[in-house]
Amino acid sequence: MRLGVVGLGKMGYNLMLNMMEKGHDVIAYDISQASMEAAKKEGVRTVRSLEELCAGLGDGKTVWVMVPAGEAVEAVIDGLKRCMGQGDTIIDGGNSHYKDSIRRHDELLKRGIGFIDVGTSGGVEGARSGACMMIGGEEEEFKRFEALFGDLCVKGGCAYLGRSGSGHFAKMVHNGIEYGMLQAVGEGFEIIQRSDFAIDNEKLAAVWSNGSVIRGWLMELCHRAFQNSPQLEGVKGKIASSGEGLWAVQEALELGVPASVITQSLLARYASNDNDSFSAKVVSSLRREFGGHDVSK
Repeated sequence: MRLGVVGLGKMGYNLMLNMMEKGHDVIAYDISQASMEAAKKEGVRTVRSLEELCAGLGDGKTVWVMVPAGEAVEAVIDGLKRCMGQGDTIIDGGNSHYKDSIRRHDELLKRGIGFIDVGTSGGVEGARSGACMMIGGEEEEFKRFEALFGDLCVKGGCAYLGRSGSGHFAKMVHNGIEYGMLQAVGEGFEIIQRSDFAIDNEKLAAVWSNGSVIRGWLMELCHRAFQNSPQLEGVKGKIASSGEGLWAVQEALELGVPASVITQSLLARYASNDNDSFSAKVVSSLRREFGGHDVSK
């Protein structure tokens, strides 16, 4: 199918390549000229504005938005509203707050524009070769794009979850769980680091990746991080926060859920601004491995 992609950051760019590889006709737009030039080299048709993007899509427009949550999404959707109408669809595959997604869905519905919220997981590698997607919106809209979502996801890694906002709500909770899992891995390796045993971190991560109860992708990425830097040299123990962990904690408080692990992992990220702990270095390195997030040197 033909569709537009707005936002060619790490996730958007690789998702665009995934779409092309699956035979979809993509037109791309980004405010970064460097990203546009990179897309051109991959054979992607690029445009200079949202208006030009809409013009290139013709009737029955579909635009996949992959820009940072908040003002950036708001600005893109405001721009698209001026050139989209009845029967067109906007898909937000970023990390928007689910309440914003519900509001956008309701506002766009009045114009006859469909809106689907997609929580996208799997990091940069997933975006490129098979993501995991949690999808919310009108079920009829989902069914129209079910084949597209299937093309972009690993087998079994795509699900329609219900009404508008449910996709981004699920992704918010997913990221809260991610915070807790990352923190547990980081703290475990700090215990190892502070002991008087001369345990090789890379070797231990490799063992834990094969057959242990805590095996999984995060442990494989931890192994890779230690392969690249046995003591995580050059990485400062400062962990950035995307905001979704905070949203998950706020939601837990509103619902009366004692989400103590997620809350403590969020506070550990805040504390990492003042402390240079080994556990924070592990978490920061893991975020770089799966999401391409920058680390403090």
